[in-house]
Amino acid sequence: MRIRSTTHLPHAPEAVRGWHDRPGALVRLTPPGLASADAPAEGGMQAGRLVTAHLGPPMLPTALRPHWTLRHLEHDSPGRFVDQQVRGPFRTWRHEHSIEADGTGTAIHDSIELELPRGLARLAPLVESQVRRLLGFRERQLRDDLAFHARSAHLPRRTIAITGSSGLIGTQLAALLETGGHTVRRMVREDQVGPGEISWDPKAGQLDPADLEGVDVVVNLAGRSIATRWTPTTRREIRDSRVNGTALISRTLAGVREGPSALVQASAIGVYGPRRPGELLTEADGGGEGFLADLVRDWEGSTHAAAEAGVRVAQVRTGMALTDGGGPLLPQLPLFLAGVGGRLNDAGAMTSWISLDDIVRTFAHAALSAELHGPVNGVGPQPVDAREFARTLGRVLRRPSLLPVPPLGPRMVLGGAAADELIRTDQEVSDSRLRASGFEPAHRTLEETLRHVLRR
Repeated sequence: MRIRSTTHLPHAPEAVRGWHDRPGALVRLTPPGLASADAPAEGGMQAGRLVTAHLGPPMLPTALRPHWTLRHLEHDSPGRFVDQQVRGPFRTWRHEHSIEADGTGTAIHDSIELELPRGLARLAPLVESQVRRLLGFRERQLRDDLAFHARSAHLPRRTIAITGSSGLIGTQLAALLETGGHTVRRMVREDQVGPGEISWDPKAGQLDPADLEGVDVVVNLAGRSIATRWTPTTRREIRDSRVNGTALISRTLAGVREGPSALVQASAIGVYGPRRPGELLTEADGGGEGFLADLVRDWEGSTHAAAEAGVRVAQVRTGMALTDGGGPLLPQLPLFLAGVGGRLNDAGAMTSWISLDDIVRTFAHAALSAELHGPVNGVGPQPVDAREFARTLGRVLRRPSLLPVPPLGPRMVLGGAAADELIRTDQEVSDSRLRASGFEPAHRTLEETLRHVLRR
């Protein structure tokens, strides 16, 4: 089977080749739910390079995720390289990439030759469809990332330290920044660190200020997942992992004379409280009630020391990030694909969503924009109600969306308290401050977002 595709881009060939030759390119070109690279900090088109990945969403156990290994065989001219399967799901796989000038822009030619395992020839139409969808995802991703980088091309390249860099957002953020020519230093909770990594221990309150020398910005994404049952122990762990770690970073930045000049802090729209029907929520709102609202207020408040010391602090209040690699969308997909999907909430309850790629670009925008400070809502421009969310997801998947999920379902999985604040929400959150700062979302409508992340 041979599959060919050509992508035209309004960017110089040098910019496109440079993007592909930097660390992070493979991560940005791979849908998170399809596969994840084993060494996301590595990159390059050079011949001899081995690229390894595990197939399937990262939330699955490693034992259930098949391994795929590719080797770059040729790199005989600028912008041309070939990768060939060493181990993986196909009988054979050979992918030739060619990046060349095309008028005032660049053309990328992809040629894939593959053979399916014996006895699976009947699956050829399905496999071809999936490969073409992947190529379409890559084209959109590359186009949107290059547009983002072009808007910040006039800014100096930065060195950015990231906590939570192995998480869903952190992995993509590091890759986005690296493909733009920035240097990323991953902050890890290990004594033995690799090249460019920084060791820290938020539980023990340990972070060596000397390790932040030469760093321009810290992006703090660390925190225990809230998508679980909120037992007393879990609540304490969720809070401590956010507040204590952020306070440690804040204190450290406040005491470093030649250290980072900015802290971009993860936050959440949970600060507004779970149900605010009929209100348009902006950063000027004082916040609501509940565990998450109290947590976020304390979380954002723990950046006070850095702000008082003159460090620019921006708190990104993340909405519901949509991706096939995890988060709130992934558990809904099996129900819809089985034809029994529907809304999770009251029909008119508002959902403030954002694509994974746009929230990643929001964090990068906050890191690079010297003027952005204080809380900023990381949401898309068009919130929708629960009825419209289900209808749109059903339309994209070509499945019905008629069966509302009984409230008992989320409560059985998450427990009553977590389901009440994570699922039974009604929040229409404004992105006006984000867009006023110069941010341009790539995905403005829910349908456009779902078609991108689900490759439909």
